[in-house]
Amino acid sequence: MVDGVVIPTGERSGAVGSGGRRGRAGTGQVGALGVHLADPRVEASVLGLLDDVEVELRASVSSADPLVTEAARHLVEAGGKRFRPLLVALGAQFGDPAGPQVVPAAVVMELTHLATLYHDDVMDEAAVRRGAPSANSRWTNSVAILVGDYLFARAADIAADLGPEAVRLQARTFARLVHGQIAETVGPRTEDPVDHYLRVIADKTGSLIATSARFGGMFGGATGEHTEALAGYGETIGVAFQLSDDLLDIASESVQSGKTPGTDLREGVPTLPVLYALAGDDSDAASVRLREILATGPLVDDALHAEALGLLRESPALKRARETVRSYAEDARAQLTPLPRIPARQALESLCDYIADRTG
Repeated sequence: MVDGVVIPTGERSGAVGSGGRRGRAGTGQVGALGVHLADPRVEASVLGLLDDVEVELRASVSSADPLVTEAARHLVEAGGKRFRPLLVALGAQFGDPAGPQVVPAAVVMELTHLATLYHDDVMDEAAVRRGAPSANSRWTNSVAILVGDYLFARAADIAADLGPEAVRLQARTFARLVHGQIAETVGPRTEDPVDHYLRVIADKTGSLIATSARFGGMFGGATGEHTEALAGYGETIGVAFQLSDDLLDIASESVQSGKTPGTDLREGVPTLPVLYALAGDDSDAASVRLREILATGPLVDDALHAEALGLLRESPALKRARETVRSYAEDARAQLTPLPRIPARQALESLCDYIADRTG
């Protein structure tokens, strides 16, 4: 626990090890996930499960081919927030978190997520991922794509042991991820750009977080009503979290978002504040100037980039984007209404508060 924020054990020490819950598997960044666990028993349960997930992740990506093992472990050992396993762990608290299928379910979700990262890095031509050289820059695009495929296959193999419903849900979730990626690649056609963007985030980010929360409920033995509530919460909070990252890229004076502020702006990535600014009809000089700059595309010129970043930080578009994030966070909280008021629900509610507060 750091400043009241749950951080998986492997993300606290930075040491690499193996074996049981005493292992410190992972070298991920110390990330503020914003989940407060007031109950020591729940905290011990969640962190213990996350430790077990780290051990199982390493075992699950081993292959008879040393190159495949090395490349597949590359992002596992780079760490990460483990947000999806965390949602599995919290969802399982509404049933039996010690159920034998909870850890494998969390591994399925994280492997599926990791598979998408290998593919994303190829599409984005990324050189770095989680502070380490990306797989594509280290081994070539072809190897990175194939390793992503391998991780998805391993996830499907583990899901098969969980039963046909788990396989079906994982496959449908992956289909949504692909649909979201295609929609992002093609861009809006007849759809409103803001609606298109929110749909892409729901498919690319919200879907996997929804299934993670659902798996926690399912394999923890929660009731059907509670499992559906968890899934609805997961999708909505996933969108809220991604949108809040968009705002941090603009509003943060530090590297709070994990990137240099204004990175998306420099690369021409149309995040929510930018889309609101482009669609706005404010006639004041600052708004008009901002639209002129943003319409030019990627802002590689340092002077234009700095000007646009400054204008965005003071713009009605950023204020509107903040209101949108708060709306999603409150919608996520409302999804929790059917759940009993136990410490796990309070932890999920604390994430809503964190997301609403982190963007100002």
